[in-house]
Amino acid sequence: MKKRCLWCGEDELYIKYHDEEWGVPEFNDNKHFEFLVLESAQAGLSWITILRKRENYKKVYDNFNVNLVARYDEEKVQELLKYDGIIRNEKKIRASINNAKKFIEVQNEFGSFSKYIWNFVGDQPIVNSWEVESHIPSKNELSEIISKDLKKRGFKFLGPTIVYSYLQAMGIINDHIVECFKYEELKSK
Repeated sequence: MKKRCLWCGEDELYIKYHDEEWGVPEFNDNKHFEFLVLESAQAGLSWITILRKRENYKKVYDNFNVNLVARYDEEKVQELLKYDGIIRNEKKIRASINNAKKFIEVQNEFGSFSKYIWNFVGDQPIVNSWEVESHIPSKNELSEIISKDLKKRGFKFLGPTIVYSYLQAMGIINDHIVECFKYEELKSK
């Protein structure tokens, strides 16, 4: 039986996410945008809540096509606020549209959002060696720096804690505990 990080528990959706996505280095801008939206939506909620709504987000957010989301108007905002398949928080919805516009600005400046974000770590994932999940921080100096830079660029709803979760999800930070099978698998890549 595979040893996993304890946080994914017994839930099949959580296990699939842990085994196939969480902590795997990601370079696709579409995925980066998706997770900025989802992590921002998660603020104050559990990640499993967002995972269960992920397919709904894909549907109403045009499969996270940043160029389409950046053009959402007031009519679309009102439509999203009525759709109970996502988190209907007006500030989070408006932030996602704003962030799509800012995301495109970063793409134009750096060639891709992926290049921008991976530049903070010299294009190499940070591999932590946590033995106990309770030692994993909810934010760190890197997430503080990136959050400040994003805020300076006009992004919203992406504080240091949300950014840290995003960095973990995108594999920029490997926070699988050392006894988890994914730790060694990702460490050797």
